[in-house]
Amino acid sequence: MYHKIRVSINGSTELLDVPSNMTLLQMLREKLGLTGTKNGCSAGECGACTVILNGEPVNSCMVLAVECHEAKVLTVEGLAKDGHLDRVQQALIENGGVQCGFCTPGVLISMRALLDRSPTPNDDEIREALLGNLCRCTGYLRLIHAVKQAAQDQLLEPS
Repeated sequence: MYHKIRVSINGSTELLDVPSNMTLLQMLREKLGLTGTKNGCSAGECGACTVILNGEPVNSCMVLAVECHEAKVLTVEGLAKDGHLDRVQQALIENGGVQCGFCTPGVLISMRALLDRSPTPNDDEIREALLGNLCRCTGYLRLIHAVKQAAQDQLLEPS
């Protein structure tokens, strides 16, 4: 069975026919060609598929596409604006937080969601926000430093 849904993806409204069993992850990758969101485990354990759904980070492999009718979704492709990297992207690069890159899209989205709800997070808040993102390469310390830098850059940005 197919369902018609309207969903905002990275600020662009999409009208789609999706099967009942299609996940948000599959919809992003297969219907919209947004392959930045990765399929790591298909069980909501690794965080590679993290997106922001209506302001909250979620594992897109665990959300059905039909549940996204009239929702707003932000993917890693939506972070950069007008050719300029988001401060979380820039901070991750500057702090050496990108190695193999598989976890990077989910980490970036988790970082952005954290800074959106808590502009000056402490170490415990940062660790909790990244808890759902598995990374085998960086050891997490570089990710924590990147969040702190992005938070500082955000505070210094002129309004």
